[in-house]
Amino acid sequence: MDGSDNDAATALAPIAKWTSEFSRAFQYYLDRSTPRRTERWIGTLAVASVYVLRVYFFQGFYLVSYGLGIYILNLLIGFLSPKVDPELEVLEGASLPTKDSDEFRPFIRRLPEFKFWYSITKAFSIALVMTLFSVFDVPVFWPILLFYWIVLFLITMRRQIKHMIKYKYVPFTIGKQAYTGKNAAATGVTGLSTG
Repeated sequence: MDGSDNDAATALAPIAKWTSEFSRAFQYYLDRSTPRRTERWIGTLAVASVYVLRVYFFQGFYLVSYGLGIYILNLLIGFLSPKVDPELEVLEGASLPTKDSDEFRPFIRRLPEFKFWYSITKAFSIALVMTLFSVFDVPVFWPILLFYWIVLFLITMRRQIKHMIKYKYVPFTIGKQAYTGKNAAATGVTGLSTG
């Protein structure tokens, strides 16, 4: 009995070695792509374009597209939401700064940009692979799915925007903020300047 277990382990050793090497190489290139935000998103756009063209030319895979749309909407909500929800902080006693003299707390996303990009790219890649198999081409009336997704998107975004207005945060920053120093405060210039 020990001989058959040993043979199975020996047969699986090259597969485990290849998997480990592939995983290490994949992680290496993933780490190298981290600072290259524009190139990463261009690559994702290319994969998404191939997927959209494939769905358009085959006139199918609408259920896969609907599932992909719901998943991307879920990721978008995580990307636009703060890591610490202000509604829960109010219940615990802590609160957001209300005056200029209060402590500045930067916006930290619940889902960081890199993980957002990686999840969207992985989702489009999996959906693209699913279009290779006809079993995933379930016949549905796509206008209903599109209408339902648009309604879901509008309701979700309205709720998210209300949350952003209520707690006064903006999930996007334009430009780099620089501290102007105490001398600027004495001359009448206040706070942070963009530069």
